[in-house]
Amino acid sequence: MPVAIITGSSRGLGRALAESLLADGWTVHGFARSPQSLVHPHFQAHAVDVGIEASVQAAVATVLAAGRIDLLINNAGAASMNALLLTPAATAEALMRVNYLGTLHCLQAVGKAMVRQRAGLVVNLTTVAVPLSLAGEAAYVASKAAVEALTKVAATELQSYGIRVNAVGLGPVDTDLTRAVGADKIHTLNQRIGRPQGTTLAEAVDFIAQEWRAPSLANGSIRYLGQLN
Repeated sequence: MPVAIITGSSRGLGRALAESLLADGWTVHGFARSPQSLVHPHFQAHAVDVGIEASVQAAVATVLAAGRIDLLINNAGAASMNALLLTPAATAEALMRVNYLGTLHCLQAVGKAMVRQRAGLVVNLTTVAVPLSLAGEAAYVASKAAVEALTKVAATELQSYGIRVNAVGLGPVDTDLTRAVGADKIHTLNQRIGRPQGTTLAEAVDFIAQEWRAPSLANGSIRYLGQLN
């Protein structure tokens, strides 16, 4: 039975991804700061703050004690909308800590195990806000652009060990988080990416799942759900 780690698995997209993998016959380890209510014989919850390197390393060691890791999905993330000139430094630092450093910490800890295995897949979550250079999201976009750059470099460095590292970028997905954003802003963005009806949780999961269901996808690829122009 293959083994996956998903970060940010306590709710929303992370939980939905965990449920999808469990349905596909995976063992899933969920990393999250918040309590996790998912109950399944092959799911194990871990209290982890991905922004803290020691927290990640301890949790990954616990997973490895039981065997190997075949898939890492770096889903944990944070967002904030601020005009560029009014963005507090603390906000920018927090976004970089969760979105970029959180991804880096997990990739480093799991990547070392995958190198020893000579196999593995890493999927990093990004956003259509990067190629669209969305106004009002400078700090968030910068943190996710860093994730995309990390993805490409990691793919190059780890390819010879049989490891693929890709990124998947989404627009607004119908979750509690996006419902808290103004409906007009969400509608405008969905129109811009050619998805006027929006994106359901199931559609987002299916798009991301292509990464492990279609192993022929190119290493180092960054795929966006939507039409970007």
